[in-house]
Amino acid sequence: MGGPVADVRLAGIGMTSARTRDRLVQRLREQGIRNPAVLDRIRNVPRHIFVDEALASRAYEDTALPIGYGQTISQPYIVARMTEALLEGGPLFNVLEVGTGCGYQTAVLAPLVDKLYSIERIEPLLKRAKDRIRELGTKNVRFRHGDGYRGWPTHAPYDGILVAAAPLRVPETLLEQLKVGGRLIVPVGPEGAQELVRFTRREQKIERQGLGPVAFVPLLEGVT
Repeated sequence: MGGPVADVRLAGIGMTSARTRDRLVQRLREQGIRNPAVLDRIRNVPRHIFVDEALASRAYEDTALPIGYGQTISQPYIVARMTEALLEGGPLFNVLEVGTGCGYQTAVLAPLVDKLYSIERIEPLLKRAKDRIRELGTKNVRFRHGDGYRGWPTHAPYDGILVAAAPLRVPETLLEQLKVGGRLIVPVGPEGAQELVRFTRREQKIERQGLGPVAFVPLLEGVT
């Protein structure tokens, strides 16, 4: 897709305009998001193209929205918080995203890393996300329809892994696919009692740091 119609679609009008996005970024600043590159991505990624047209007017509210198949697009604050937490600790060359969903987190993260590998278990969601990422002209993402619990060992080890759904316990396979010094950002726990956690692999141990309470859909095994 190209030309004026595409430009208007990506830029947005009315409730999806630049002014609306600026208000969202200001709100995230007030909530403690500091990384200027992350705030810039939140401002510039057209979140409205990742939700159904009927919900486009709510795209820049700081709230999760349904995307079908029992899944949601994460609220912008959570996307910004997870991205910021992943970036802390040094540059990221090789990154795995578990749970592509609609592709919004993918679009925010991709320009901030060298290579991004994104895996999604629900095939129709993955196809839609690939179309949106292609529409944005992003070139450094590879997608896979697969089971996030298993990670993507072909491209391991990773400098960073970001998981956009909550397992009850962290899959050992994901920790094993981290480089020494690599970070895993993942919400952990049952519904109603989840915590966002950053795990960092060291030579002899895995460090764990709690980043606060969150609410995510569960991370499920298998593919559909």
